[in-house]
Amino acid sequence: MLPEYPIQVWLCAVVAVVIMGVAKAGFGGGIGLIATPLLALVLPVSDAAALMLPLLIACDGFALNHYIKSFDSRSIKRLLPGALVGISVGTFFFKFFGNHEQILRVGLGGLALLFVAYQIGRNSLHTVINKYQPRTAEGVLMGVLSGFTSTIAHAGAPPVIIYLLPQNLPRAQFVGTTVVFFALLNLIKLPPYWALGLFHSDIFKMTVLLSPLAYIGVRLGVFLNKQFSDLWFNRVVYGLLVLTALQLITNKLFFSIYFEN
Repeated sequence: MLPEYPIQVWLCAVVAVVIMGVAKAGFGGGIGLIATPLLALVLPVSDAAALMLPLLIACDGFALNHYIKSFDSRSIKRLLPGALVGISVGTFFFKFFGNHEQILRVGLGGLALLFVAYQIGRNSLHTVINKYQPRTAEGVLMGVLSGFTSTIAHAGAPPVIIYLLPQNLPRAQFVGTTVVFFALLNLIKLPPYWALGLFHSDIFKMTVLLSPLAYIGVRLGVFLNKQFSDLWFNRVVYGLLVLTALQLITNKLFFSIYFEN
């Protein structure tokens, strides 16, 4: 039996999963972050995060086929211990605030706005951080931040990028390191999500139904990579992400007219 969700839930889920697939194919930078906030407009934050995790793991499997032999093991070893701490903190955050939906929505919206701010100022930020050679301590710290934001919103990329860029890794190795790290991170998040009770029958059913769209999104991203610049696409998606974040924080603006029950 299909999950009995309103049509707006299915519409947001379809858009979110396709965008996630496009992002996993390397088009549009970090646009995949919009998936969880977009779903959180029409679902509880915990359901939105739980729905995306198995789909992300499926996409990781496709990506690993291409990059499993091209990654920097030293960076993984530095980032992963901190990521375990970050996942633990994120799990506690979900457990402690699980019954306070608006706090979760505000936290998710705040992370989305921070991500947009990072995208706007990343060139200047990268110019500064490229002057420094990161040490083990920085790797652990960025791992903590990545683990926490990934647990809450599947948005752990910026800290990892900040850590990896100054190392001037070859492009294939840079991408491979991020692919392997987040594949491990997403698998590690499964037991905490399960222990928190975030997975339930409707989530599993939606995951199965939506999984083909992840593959379609990946193929679309490959096509877009070959045909178009992602500049304007990014601007549109980041603009949508800002509006989505503000809706999550205020709970009454911008999208309310469309998502009222």
